[in-house]
Amino acid sequence: MADITSTHLPKIQNFRLPSLDLGPDFITPQYGGKSLANLADSVCKLVDVPPLGLGPLGGDYLAPLGEDVGRVVLVLVDALSLEHFHRWGEGAAPVWRDLIPQGVLATLTSIAPSTTNAALTSLWTGHAPAAHGILGFEVWLKQYNMVANLLFHTPASFRGPHSSLEQTGFEPEKYLPIPTLGTHLKAHGVESFVFQNRGIIKSGLSRTFLADANLEGISSPSEMWVNLRKLLEDKPYQRLYAYAYWGLVDGLFHRYGPNDERPAAEFASFSANFEKLFLSKLNQRSRKNTVLILTADHGMAYTPHDPNRELKNHPRLVDMLSMLPSGENRCTYFYVKPGQKENVRIYIDEHWPGDFHTIDSAQAMNAGLFGPAPHHPDAHNRVGDLVVLSKGDAYFWWADKDNHLLGRHGGLTPQEMIVPFLAVRLDG
Repeated sequence: MADITSTHLPKIQNFRLPSLDLGPDFITPQYGGKSLANLADSVCKLVDVPPLGLGPLGGDYLAPLGEDVGRVVLVLVDALSLEHFHRWGEGAAPVWRDLIPQGVLATLTSIAPSTTNAALTSLWTGHAPAAHGILGFEVWLKQYNMVANLLFHTPASFRGPHSSLEQTGFEPEKYLPIPTLGTHLKAHGVESFVFQNRGIIKSGLSRTFLADANLEGISSPSEMWVNLRKLLEDKPYQRLYAYAYWGLVDGLFHRYGPNDERPAAEFASFSANFEKLFLSKLNQRSRKNTVLILTADHGMAYTPHDPNRELKNHPRLVDMLSMLPSGENRCTYFYVKPGQKENVRIYIDEHWPGDFHTIDSAQAMNAGLFGPAPHHPDAHNRVGDLVVLSKGDAYFWWADKDNHLLGRHGGLTPQEMIVPFLAVRLDG
């Protein structure tokens, strides 16, 4: 196995934040009109609704789609980087490549951290993680006195089927401090429809941001594409927003790595069903004023197993911390004992030379790495004292369980940050 060769990555200029130059190894989120967080207001613009958050994508993204859209179908394939989109489009999934001349293919950046629960919340609020407060896979929640897993909605250290944040008084529907897209669209006469796996359609995370959307559980790509087609055919003249999420590519990437044949085969099957069951069968009346968007929440980096990256093998480093890290394996938040910041930096540099970039958390937050102000009132507590960003295949592992992942995300490398924005008018 080898890491991804960046043969198709665009020449995207690293957006340099004031007082936070991270150098050439990293892509920083372009919240000003070229990021995943700008998609919510792009949907609003396309269906003629006032903006909700940071503003829409720039005109070069949306202008090619023309006027009088009114209906948007947004398909999100978890972990589909732009690199993989190109690679697979030239191979086993050419249907997407063939759509490019009919629309626009552009580069988006993910958000920081580039992880699913933060990215999907940005997609459904139009705001960056610093504003909505979901700042990673595991986050220190001061008001609950615990590190919480904000993807599965469990205390991070708990195991078993009955461990739920709701047992602590956590209420998913009331957690976000900002409005969500489904409620915003409904207030302006536009219905939202959500298609995602039955196992997560009413999960704690989904309940956090899917208020006022019509939820429909699906179990396979074929079911998803048929149901999406029938929705458009049943409501041919209605303004609407349809969102479809497919997560199996991400799961296979994590288990087998980003260059394995199994995630490629899954995307090929997903794409074949799109062409056979949706694109070729959708009638002309249902195509009118309808835009299809394909995108992703983040990409994936190859991270081979390395016991030296497991913190249980570095007790001296752990002893300098006030608690175990949180955040992401590749965007890690360190909570440091008083007077130990510089010692932690030195330890990381000496034991993993060239593998990590360490920055002060307050500096990262104030510079806008996690999004522009205003910030969630507890955001500064959730990113610790130091943010440690991974380069190459580096990561940290601190969980008390087997370290089995061959693919990870959450960091700021191009492989994790650059995702496709393919948008096509279906009546074109």
